Amino acid sequence: MTTMLWAVAIGMTITAAWRFPALRHGDPMQRALWVCAAGFAAAVWCRVPQVKHALDHSPVTDLSALAKYLTSLIAILAALRFVTAVYGEPSGQSDRHIAVSRRISQVAHTCALAAMVAQVVLFFTVMDRSHPTVDFASAQEGQWGGALFLTIQYTYLGVAAATCCFQWARAARRAEKRALRIGLALMATAAGLYTVYPVFRTMTTWVSVEVSEVAMRTVADSVTMTVAYLWAAGAAVPSTMAISARWNAWRALQRLHPLWSDLMNAFPHLALQRPGARITESLRFTPSLDVRLDRRTQEIAGGIEQLRHHASPDLLSVAEDLAESHDDPEAAAEAYWIKAAQQSQKSGRRSAVPSRKLREKPLTSVTSEANWLARVAALPVPPNLVRIMHERAGEPPIDPVLQTGGRGHAAPPS
Repeated sequence: MTTMLWAVAIGMTITAAWRFPALRHGDPMQRALWVCAAGFAAAVWCRVPQVKHALDHSPVTDLSALAKYLTSLIAILAALRFVTAVYGEPSGQSDRHIAVSRRISQVAHTCALAAMVAQVVLFFTVMDRSHPTVDFASAQEGQWGGALFLTIQYTYLGVAAATCCFQWARAARRAEKRALRIGLALMATAAGLYTVYPVFRTMTTWVSVEVSEVAMRTVADSVTMTVAYLWAAGAAVPSTMAISARWNAWRALQRLHPLWSDLMNAFPHLALQRPGARITESLRFTPSLDVRLDRRTQEIAGGIEQLRHHASPDLLSVAEDLAESHDDPEAAAEAYWIKAAQQSQKSGRRSAVPSRKLREKPLTSVTSEANWLARVAALPVPPNLVRIMHERAGEPPIDPVLQTGGRGHAAPPS
């Protein structure tokens, strides 16, 4: 259990540190997520045995309990703020649930300071803190001061968690993106546990039960760790998916660089920015990866369109025949055609009438187009295969303009 508490505390701290930039530069939703993560991290650290022992044996007995409950309350309020930030303002009768959650959040924030002051006063005045306790809540059973202190805490926890559970579950069902749907579902599950748990703990604070403090502490720690894991995973899923998407875009740019560089050097009028060395392109930060990937696929498509003037009418059929035995025949045929047409372009051969277009492919997004072009670019085409294609399909005639050095300014295809 101690090892798991350390793991959860460190994990939540990493989550809070990861989201720290949102405190200054993020929108209200991102700032609320950071406060929630930081509050949960502090609360979990207060449960780590070594930290708990140090706080409880400080001049303020059972200080870990007070710190744990106050930071939990702050995290709860941040979770409510996150809910209202996600939904924004209600726009009609169908958004009544949004109005209700906003009202609950407003009431909770209004009462938060009073609740915290009441808890601090109760903690230092009427609660029995003669010696450090194993489980603070169990030690207060049957004592009205401790029961009132914990009732304030668990009422906040239960109401806020129930609101979050309802809203996140509702949003998860309607989310269009799979990553957001998974994340909200995990967070709703965590909130559901924190809806049921306060009812149980509130009852045990007013009515004594025959359960040891160690057993109750184990139950409390297990619930807290489970909720923390689920919440952190749910909050991280969309960000993790976004990081994965950026990584895939970066890899696609690297895989497309050789083909893109060759085409843009051959047809520089198509490039918004002249290609640089691979390492230079790898370290470029602007524009964003998705914009660069979109631009690169468009520029490659433009370059391939220009190559139609440098391919004979029969070149595609010959390339498809030679690619039939390849493991990836469609991609191989396109790679063969591109390489042969590039060789003709470098040799100064050009036809005024473009050859027929490459076969249409069911590509519905920039990502799918980039993946297809990466498959094509990854296939090696030996020089002897290019020679065979030219022997069978022929080449366009020699263009005097290209022979004199004007090959980078070919006219657009008709």
